[in-house]
Amino acid sequence: MKKLVTISFAVLSFYGKAQTATPAPTTPTEKEWEVSLYGFVRSDYIWDTRKTAQVREYNLSLYPLDKALDANGTDLNDAGSSNFLAVVSRLGTKIKGPNVWGAKMTGNLEGDFFGNTESSIGLFRLRQATINMDWQKTSLTMGQTWYPTFIPEVFPGVANFNTGILFNPFGWASQVRLKQNLTKELSFALTAYKEREFTTPTANTATQNAASTNSSIPTLHGQFQFKNKNWIAGLGAEYKSEQPLTVSNNLATTQKVNSTSVVGYFKYSNDKFSIKGYGISGKNMYNLVMLGGFAGYTQTGEVEKYEASKTTSFWFDIASNGKKIAPGLFFGKTSNGGTGKDGATAFYMRGINGTSTASTRVIDNVWRLSGRVDFKQNKFRLSPEIEYTAATWGDLKSDGSAGDNSKTVGNVRALISCVYYF
Repeated sequence: MKKLVTISFAVLSFYGKAQTATPAPTTPTEKEWEVSLYGFVRSDYIWDTRKTAQVREYNLSLYPLDKALDANGTDLNDAGSSNFLAVVSRLGTKIKGPNVWGAKMTGNLEGDFFGNTESSIGLFRLRQATINMDWQKTSLTMGQTWYPTFIPEVFPGVANFNTGILFNPFGWASQVRLKQNLTKELSFALTAYKEREFTTPTANTATQNAASTNSSIPTLHGQFQFKNKNWIAGLGAEYKSEQPLTVSNNLATTQKVNSTSVVGYFKYSNDKFSIKGYGISGKNMYNLVMLGGFAGYTQTGEVEKYEASKTTSFWFDIASNGKKIAPGLFFGKTSNGGTGKDGATAFYMRGINGTSTASTRVIDNVWRLSGRVDFKQNKFRLSPEIEYTAATWGDLKSDGSAGDNSKTVGNVRALISCVYYF
């Protein structure tokens, strides 16, 4: 009997332990959806010494305006201005979802309060809206994002919202981009896009971005990029074919503006400092918020024909990578090369103060030098900056370039930018 009781207790003890034993660990399941917010609140305090070509109440300044003398010989554009603005504050959403066809899926939706026109300043506008499919060596991006000539890893670190505008391309385009990783450090990306932000030049009575939508061929851009721990370098080329009008002088037309451009850039960065350089040369780069565009050539009884104008630009930026205090210096220059063909009757270009050669002036070149200091603490950044921008104007020649009576004018901009990131 004693033996039977002992065996019974042993069995019950084993059964109890089996019931209370810790279950085998299981692998946590990955979240099917992840959504996160990001952005910043930003306030800019701006002072200028001269009137400039500008948008959104002087938040974005392009170049100083040419001299304009009144009856007493006083320069009407020699007048200062100032403003306080918070319209570039930004809000974005990053989205991660279930895989599709073996690709990791992500999305991005981003906007700010800059508005699309002067009358819509302060209203929310779309910056980026993308779907990205990422396989191991291949990725496909669809939607609105940066023009391929704007390199997110290599752009001026200036405090001004201009982000080096007029010297560095800027804006977003609706596009399809296929990227292939050739090696661990080298990739090639092919992009087909249609201009969206900012717009193409508008010929005569054409609607916004008509030159792009009238063309059945999207702009094509190919770019090689090398990237490792300290270096980024790239080389790209682009072909663009636009059709400004479908009706010209009451005649059907298919006249195109065909153009090409090339771009090269680099960045070196370590724990202490970074240095960046960028250069671009090509025609009809108006949509990139740069000088130029195209000119129209019309003869009686014929449709308007077109020639693209050439723009060449470069910049350098060097900055400290200090965690609390980071000074930086920027220099950029851009020049207008004209179309190379005389006899233009209309000009659809940036950097010109008229539409014909009669008493019209045009920019020959613009250069800018700026210095800044970023004071950083946690997610807050305070950045005072001083920049000087000089523009050389000349009489408009019939090929869109600058001729005689050249004069250089300059603007000093002082800015304090306050940014709180989240």
